[in-house]
Formats: sequence, structure tokens, C-alpha cells
Amino acid sequence: MPYQPISDYGIIGDLHTVALVGKNGSIDWFCVPHFDSPSVFGSILDDVKGGRFQIAPCETEFTTNQHYLPETNVLVTHFLSPEGVVEVTDFMPVSLGDESEASHMLIRRITGVRGSMHLEMACQPAFNYARDTHRTEIISGGATFASDGLELGFSTPAVLTKAGSGVTARFALEEGQSTYFAIYERENGRAALDKAEVERQFQSTVGYWRRWISGSTYTGRWREMVHRSALVLKLLTYAPTGAIVAAPTTSLPEDLGGVRNWDYRYTWIRDAAFTVYGLMRIGFTDEAARFMGWLEACCAELNPDGSLQIMYGIDGEHELVEETLGHLDGYAGSRPVRIGNGAYGQLQLDIYGELMDAVYLFNKYGTPISYDFWQHLVKLINWVTRNWRRTDEGIWEVRGGQRHFVYSKLMCWVAIDRALRLADKRSFPAPRAEWAAVRDEIYEEIMKLGWNEDVGAFTQSYGDKHLDASNLMMPLVFFLSPTDPRALKTLDAIDRTPTRGGLVSNSLVYRYNPEHVSDGLTGAEGTFNMCTFWLVEAMTRAGARDRKRLDRARLIFEQMLGYANHLGLYSEEIGPQGEALGNFPQAFTHLSLISAAYNLDKALGRGA
Repeated sequence: MPYQPISDYGIIGDLHTVALVGKNGSIDWFCVPHFDSPSVFGSILDDVKGGRFQIAPCETEFTTNQHYLPETNVLVTHFLSPEGVVEVTDFMPVSLGDESEASHMLIRRITGVRGSMHLEMACQPAFNYARDTHRTEIISGGATFASDGLELGFSTPAVLTKAGSGVTARFALEEGQSTYFAIYERENGRAALDKAEVERQFQSTVGYWRRWISGSTYTGRWREMVHRSALVLKLLTYAPTGAIVAAPTTSLPEDLGGVRNWDYRYTWIRDAAFTVYGLMRIGFTDEAARFMGWLEACCAELNPDGSLQIMYGIDGEHELVEETLGHLDGYAGSRPVRIGNGAYGQLQLDIYGELMDAVYLFNKYGTPISYDFWQHLVKLINWVTRNWRRTDEGIWEVRGGQRHFVYSKLMCWVAIDRALRLADKRSFPAPRAEWAAVRDEIYEEIMKLGWNEDVGAFTQSYGDKHLDASNLMMPLVFFLSPTDPRALKTLDAIDRTPTRGGLVSNSLVYRYNPEHVSDGLTGAEGTFNMCTFWLVEAMTRAGARDRKRLDRARLIFEQMLGYANHLGLYSEEIGPQGEALGNFPQAFTHLSLISAAYNLDKALGRGA
């Protein structure tokens, strides 16, 4: 089978892990039992060795379409042929009980809709990223797959045939007939399913998602896209800790055939402010509180000097050692395939600002923080006051050496500014005079060294002439007024085509120009989706006094909505032909969509 476009996938999950389901009916990515567990189905990273779970018509020409049941994460794929139509409904029941009771079940319900159709099912696991062998046994009501580290049950009323280390089945469905296949962990002693239990699980899963999304308070424009983004973020939440993974996949390429392939199945401190802000703005305060609890736990484990790691495992793991899976070909030949992420050891000074902004927002709009939490934050801010002058790898996690990145300095300013605001609001004890002096020093240095008069904009790092989309955040974090001349000049400089020195191509925004900036990696990359939404927000705020800018913000936003896939999902980047690139779906993109939609809708008002 050829590799499907990244945009051809949908996602289902149970708040512990997810599966990617292609429009062709193949599950090509599934890690059990957690997001960062080794894959069982991984053909998205190696079409031959990776393993898959496919259902498709046989011996007939067919087309497909795919959609979610409204307001759910239950995915429906239709196979359509002249002879008949069949519907495959994929879902993972959500277990709200103890983790030890969860079976991480993936259910595929197949129903004849019209006429008749012959179909084939092939389930070929490849345990531990296709590194482990396993034993396959056909039993009454299904099969079992057992490797040394994991045993899975497979339940179906269909007649199975052993095929290598997997199983297959051929069956026909007439209109109104149905069958099912389910795969699950056997560790918790689950018995084989029957049709009544499948139906009960289906109704329970649909009900769960509809009850959850009904908690949204968002009633503005683009409600369907905002709600889909919220449902994606909930899917990317690890229920036991409240952490949200950056994306549920690893090594999907930012440059097709290139080396920019990373493992995103972890939680970045950087996402904190955007997560808390985005979720609370549309009414999901419980999810914001859970994520804040995860952040507080991280702050309780500061390094001895008071510093914080940039990212952690979903259970709070500190060491995320990066290794290469040389036996896998990679998506469409994009090597290397990486698991783990060596960036966890980098110095990225911006994370302190994003964390403190999250704490400040949660204290203001959610629940006031505790004194014990504040004491951890004081240690953290004291570290920032001593270390903000250092060079670092920056928000883009460059691997070409440290620099004085303007965005890193900006977020150090944010960290101290929000700490001062929080101390005053809550009357917490703090070395206010010392903090205020450092905050002001950072501000003046950014204005002096971060601004390039020749370019007419803030640049990526001190002394260079390269633009960086992260500087769009300056008015969003209230460092500058949205109408400050320097903010407007930077906005206008970025909002030009790359051939004219800018970063915007057909309303899509590059994070920087890799042809001019050395980031330590070879190859090209696409436009960054979250940067496009940042441009929308910056343009929206500048449009408070300039209707043309507000109209431009709306145009960019609505054009960007057209780059979502057929299900409303976004990867990290968009390639030169409009293709999805990078890990999929990406939380940061969906968070920035929510924020941009909320603020743009508010700026447009009711009558526009």
C-alpha cells in the first residue's frame, strides 16, 4: 500500500491513547496502553513492517468519505460502490474509573447501509515499533496476540484465518446487517464482546462526548471549528495527570523525505499559557484546572538551582532519551524515525514566561493558587532574574547553537511581570523591588538590542536581520500596545511575501526563513499553522483602530480554516502544495485556533 497523505487520517481515543484511522479504513498508528507507549500498529512509519488493522471492500471499485458523528470523537467511514454502501464506525470507549480498570479498547462496528458488499479485514500487529515478535492464537470468539511485554485480545463473531502473525477475515454484509471487530488489552481480564455490549459501548461513548462538549460556552462565529478543536484537545489529554501531549505521533516529517522528524508525544511547559487560556475562554475550567495541577506538580520538582525542564513525559518523567529506530523506513522514506526527544535537555528561557502567564490567568479566571505553589514560583522567578541574560536554544528548539533570541527575552519579561502582578493581586510576599528592576532592565534591552532600525522590525535574535513569527506575540502578551509603531512595523514586515523579505505566503506564515537562518538542520519546512493564527490575533488587536487590518485578520483566518483536513484537523505545518506536514494532529495549532477565533469574533462584534 502507498502511504496515505497525513491529512487523510482521523483520530479516535480514550484519554490515555489514540488511534489514527485512514480514509481507506486502515488504522496505521496505535500505541498501547498510553500515548508514549511503543506502537502496535505503526504502518504510518513503515508501510511494510509497521503493522496495521484494515477493513476495506474487496473485489470492487469503491470511493470513501469520512466524518465524525456530530459533537463527538466517534469516527464514521463510508465505503461506496455501485453494488452497495457500508459504514465503519470507529471509537474507543472512555473509562472514567481507575486506570487499572481501563482496557484501552478499540471497537470497529461495520454496518451495511445499502445493497451488498464483500469486505476483508486484516489485523497485523507489530509490537514495540515492529521490534518484538509475538504469538497469535485463534480462539472462540476471536484471537489473542501476545508479545513478551503486552497481550492483546481480539474479539469478533467473524470467522478468522491466521495469516502469518496476524489474522484475516472475509465477510459479506447486506443492507441492515452488521458485525464488529475489537482489540483490547487482556491484562484486565476482559471477556470477549458480544453485539449487545458493542452497542452499549457505542451509546456510552457518543453520550460521553456530547455531554462533554455541551459544557462549551462558545457561541460565536466558527463554532463548529472551535468545538472540533476543543474535542481534539480533549482527545490529546492524558486523564491520569491532566497533561496534554503536543501531538500523538512521532516522526511525521516537517520536510517530506527529510530529517526534521521528532517525537511529540510529550507535554511542553510552553503550551501551558495557551492551554489554560484557550480552555478557560470557552468554558472548560475543569480541564484547565487539571492541567494546572500537572504544572504545579512539575514546579514542586524544580531542579536544585530553581530551574525547570522544558518538557516532561505525560506521567511527569524527566528523562526523554532520544533514539533512532533504524529498522523503520519512516513516513514515505522520511528518516530518521525518532522516539524520545533530546530537546528535553535544552535551555529555553521562554518557558518561564509561558508558565507564569498560565498561572496568572488561572489565578484570575479560575481558582486562586495556594501559598505552597507560590513558594515554588518564587524560586523559579529568582532563577529567571539571575539567568535571563544567557543565550539559549529558543522556542524553535534550534540545534545550531545558542543565541540571544528576542522571544526568549520577551518571555523572561513576561515571567517577572506576571509574578509581580500576582504578588500584588494576592498580597504574596516577594522581593518586589528586585524583580521590578530586572523586569525594566529586560524591557529596555529588548527595545535597544531586539529592534533593528534597518529592517524596521524586531528580529529573531540580537544583532541579526532575520524576522521571526514569534515576535507577533509582543502585543498579545501586553509587552507593546497593538498600535505601537514598532509593533505595527513588525507586523507589516512579517506580513509580506518571502520574496519581499517577509514570512507570509498566501496568508500562511513561516516561523522564520530557513534559507536565511541556520537552525542546525538540513532541508526545508512548511508554514507553521500556529504562527498563522498568531498573525490573525496580532492583526485583530491592531484592527481595533484600523478596520482594514481587522478585515485582513478575518480573511486570513477564514482562508486558514480551508487548510484543515476533511475532519477539521490540523498537523503542525502546511507544505508548498497545501499538504499537511509534521506530527498530527497538533495541540498547539488547535489551541491557537480557539484563541484566534475567540478574539476575532469579539472584535468583529455582533453585527459584522
